[in-house]
Amino acid sequence: MKPLLIQLHQSDPEAIRAELLAGLAAEPATIAPKYLYDALGARLFAAITELPEYYPTRTEAAIFAAHAAEMARALPGFATLVDLGAGNCEKAARLFAPFGVQRYVAVDISVDYLAASLEGIRHLHPHMELAGVGLDFSARLALPPEVGPGPRLMFYPGSSIGNFTPEAALPFLRDVHAAAQGGGLLIGVDLVKPVAVLEAAYDDPLQVTAAFNRNLLANAHRLAGAEFSLADWKHVAFFNRAASRIEMHLEAVRAVTVRWPGGERRFAAGARIHTENSYKWRREDFAALLAVAGFRDLCCWTDARNWFAVFLAKA
Repeated sequence: MKPLLIQLHQSDPEAIRAELLAGLAAEPATIAPKYLYDALGARLFAAITELPEYYPTRTEAAIFAAHAAEMARALPGFATLVDLGAGNCEKAARLFAPFGVQRYVAVDISVDYLAASLEGIRHLHPHMELAGVGLDFSARLALPPEVGPGPRLMFYPGSSIGNFTPEAALPFLRDVHAAAQGGGLLIGVDLVKPVAVLEAAYDDPLQVTAAFNRNLLANAHRLAGAEFSLADWKHVAFFNRAASRIEMHLEAVRAVTVRWPGGERRFAAGARIHTENSYKWRREDFAALLAVAGFRDLCCWTDARNWFAVFLAKA
């Protein structure tokens, strides 16, 4: 069965350029983390997930491997799986059998990116209904009617919810609740843990994460014409205890002036561009957030060290 492809997000080069330059001119300077994931950035992130220091991917995978059947028993009867930020679709594909998935909806910013992955799914699961939706759901999650009716099991793995501030996570989860149409949510959440473990995961000795972060500057040059020399910037990552989040920054190693068509900004040595946050939750706090968003009958599974949690809840 040929996958249905629906592209809702339309890239606007001028809007992207305006967003990037506004962030560079802000105080403090920022670049949105979505610009980390150009083609090279996506490959570098895939490499990060293989690093021994980067525990989230393999820890979450182990939780699913150990408990997927139990999860399916806790929330049975939902044949439609909606995969938010689907990427290569591999995480969702592992759930098809235990959850009895009949319709799979992969959501990412570009259906062109999803098309090849969905073709692979089609060959392995020829009788499954497949759809790809190109949507920037960080702005607003609203699925088109073509993906089919609910109820739906919404799937949001990888602790991507950590990229939202707690204040922004609530309206997003309410959107997810509405999109579930009486179904449920399966979501991975990174938990608070020793600072040394957290910081090593975002500042590895091989400096793959540093390359991932600094590649953002090359992408900003392509998209907005901002002239960066990568040698002028170093990767900085640390745990902000007060905000319960990992912060990633790029720090000027010397005084530099970044120029772009129509403007410039001078950065003193030590000045930073804030590139990403990754919030870390306590189980009870995230459970409370889900309840406020309208979810009920929560279940939670963790690894033996309580480093990572997978929550399942009814909408």
